[in-house]
Amino acid sequence: MFQQFTRPLKHHLSQALRSLAESLEPSPGVTAALQTPGDDPGLGSPADPDQSRALEDVTSADRPNPEHRQLEENGTVPTAVIARAPQELTEKNTMAPTSERPSRRPRRKSRRRRPTLAVPLEKLGQWAQQPHFWLWTGLGTGASAALISLGVGVYCLEAMTQESMEEVLTYAPPGTLTIKANDGKVLQEIGPVSHDLVKMGHIPPLVEKAFVASEDRRFQEHRGVDFQGIARAIFSNLQAGELVEGGSTITQQLARLVFLTQERTFGRKIREVRLAQKIEATFSKEQILERYLNLVYLGSGAYGVADAAWAYFSKTPDQLTLGEAATLAGVVPAPSLYSPLVNLDAAKTRRNEVLTTMAEVGFITPQTAQQAIAQTLVVKPSPLKRFERVAPFFTDYILQELRGKVPETQRRAGGITVMTTLNPVWQSQGEAILKKSVAEYGHWQGFSEGALVALDPRTGAIKAMVGGKDYQTSQFNRVTQARRQPGSTFKPILYATAIAAGISPNRAYLNSPFTVNGYTPENYGDSYTGNWMPLREALTNSVNVVAVRLLLDVGWNPVITTARKMGLQSKLEPTYSLALGAWEMTPLEMTSAYGTFANKGVHVTPYAIQQVVDSKGRILYKAQHQQQVALDPGTNAIMTSFMRSVVTSGTGRPAQLGDRQVAGKTGTSDKAKDLWFIGYIPQLVTGVWLGNDNSKPTRGASSTAALIWGQFMTKTTQAMPVQYFPPLPKPLEGRKPTIQAEPIRRRRITLLAPVNPTGSEQVTPPASETPRRRRSRRRELSQPQEPAPQGTRELAPRAALAPAPSTSTSVTETPPTSSGELPAPPAAYKSEPATE
Repeated sequence: MFQQFTRPLKHHLSQALRSLAESLEPSPGVTAALQTPGDDPGLGSPADPDQSRALEDVTSADRPNPEHRQLEENGTVPTAVIARAPQELTEKNTMAPTSERPSRRPRRKSRRRRPTLAVPLEKLGQWAQQPHFWLWTGLGTGASAALISLGVGVYCLEAMTQESMEEVLTYAPPGTLTIKANDGKVLQEIGPVSHDLVKMGHIPPLVEKAFVASEDRRFQEHRGVDFQGIARAIFSNLQAGELVEGGSTITQQLARLVFLTQERTFGRKIREVRLAQKIEATFSKEQILERYLNLVYLGSGAYGVADAAWAYFSKTPDQLTLGEAATLAGVVPAPSLYSPLVNLDAAKTRRNEVLTTMAEVGFITPQTAQQAIAQTLVVKPSPLKRFERVAPFFTDYILQELRGKVPETQRRAGGITVMTTLNPVWQSQGEAILKKSVAEYGHWQGFSEGALVALDPRTGAIKAMVGGKDYQTSQFNRVTQARRQPGSTFKPILYATAIAAGISPNRAYLNSPFTVNGYTPENYGDSYTGNWMPLREALTNSVNVVAVRLLLDVGWNPVITTARKMGLQSKLEPTYSLALGAWEMTPLEMTSAYGTFANKGVHVTPYAIQQVVDSKGRILYKAQHQQQVALDPGTNAIMTSFMRSVVTSGTGRPAQLGDRQVAGKTGTSDKAKDLWFIGYIPQLVTGVWLGNDNSKPTRGASSTAALIWGQFMTKTTQAMPVQYFPPLPKPLEGRKPTIQAEPIRRRRITLLAPVNPTGSEQVTPPASETPRRRRSRRRELSQPQEPAPQGTRELAPRAALAPAPSTSTSVTETPPTSSGELPAPPAAYKSEPATE
């Protein structure tokens, strides 16, 4: 049938080639010009002798010369040629030029042209008549096309598989993130990450044999692709009439996990094969098996053998029995179907199939396989460890900070590891102490929540962060999100500004009630001595009226500027209540500000993220310590001495740590809504806050916060060397100011008489008396009962040892005008509730 088809085709092609050859034959004129007279009997002798000679020359050029032939054949020159050569040379040299030249130009010698295509085409036509010409032509054309296609395909395949093989060892699924403490302990894992890993050289033999028998029985023999396995899988699937066995090797599955997707296309399969070959050429069998066992998905959210062993059996891989190892290996083909937690019967069937295969390949004996098959499959599930969280308030803060430090595209790429500053031991101790204290003291003191944060004042590193008593109950982080009035814990910032402005630490102020521009500060408990009180004693006992008098001498702006340098970023306004801590702050802000005192007047911005690296170890972010000098060393040493007195003899006595030097300050806001203590040693500063989220008043005292602080610091300082604060500068008097004071000069001050103006002891009014009633009673006592001489001007003293106050009870100054200095805003004219 093939001959019947090709015979007409060959005939027509031969005729076409013959016609083409005839059309390329030279014309008769050209042929006659190239022929000699002797060759053509019909052509006579030429009339022109020159033309006859030219034709002889042309024709003789094509005639074979016997002498030349002898030279070509024998390689020797004939004797006649040698003898004739001198004679011819002599004749040429002695020949005289002719006197007459022909008038016409000699005709150019023409060369004989032979047709170039006629003969090949004739031969091609002859070849076309051969019986197998078209067969071999088709085979040659097909082979050439196949080779070209193969070359293009290989080039494209190589272009599509240019991935770096090093990614096999560093690969992490997209969106995965791990947060670690400063000692490397995992705090939180996000995404499909493997929590526990098996290490090369420590893979349990039962686990290795089970997975190799189930997924790639010739794993040790092939080089990435098992063609015998593919043939066996095809035969098994055809025999069963369904897909019962796959042909992908463990290396191919690893290539798919790392570089490809799960789509079922021919192109993906070809890339998978080539990548598997490259993996085999780069890594050892042990490395390939280790990565596979740590990345393979085994159902129920478990990635890797170690996580699956814990999720299904609450065991580590080396504790698994033969049947349990076979169960894990059987999950691989369909994790959602063969998971023991989803379908126990299907999981048992797959386990038995894996055990049978292990016996077939010789990994175990048939008797051992039957014994394992006869055993009951017992599942003992446990929560996945990657869902566990340590220090959840802190890790939430880390995730929030991470958004501003690492771009979203890099975070989504996966494999991100965040190294933090957290000390996990201190963190667990802080959580336990705060939870226990809120349960013990909160019920009868009327507070339900608390917060604790500890910093290294030298670096700003956050070492512990407890945002509440129970994260499961409330995820609100009170360390970073709760803005509460700091109360008297703000006073050290005011005092530090005053001392840096040149005010002597020995100066005394009158401890008696007064009103300035309509604002009336009150001491805690509305208690006053009516005497002059030095600054150290006023801070130790948290006297409010002295703090406001000091603010009048220093000014609002210098205090706010100092607070900003010490790290306070929340809103601060120039009001008289600024001296009493009326503006709300977060515990992290206040604790960071106290870190300035612990660090000799230098504030370091707090931070929680040390560095961020990707899966390949490249650093995406690294913390830079940002610091600013807020106080001169002398002023800072004086303030530390003042706050040491608070702990040794004031409201912060519960915070004492034996022989270790401690400085700090308590604070209580209006109606005891907020209870504070912030203290420090040279190596660590810690802040504690207690209260209610709804700002409900408590019945407690700030000494409870100092007690919790002492319990926490006692544990954290056990292995910490004892260090001491710098000594006081000398002399204390006459120090050069480093801050320019801006006294509030234009003001109206009304002095109010205390309950017992002549007594030396502090008088406390009845507890049932309301603040409004106390202020009204003081005004009544301030009114003279009989005509009295005109009062004299009486302001806060400007010397360390001031004279006793005059008998006048009222002093009035001219109100501030628009051209004067900044007056207090309207809110400050109201009577501020008593704060500690």
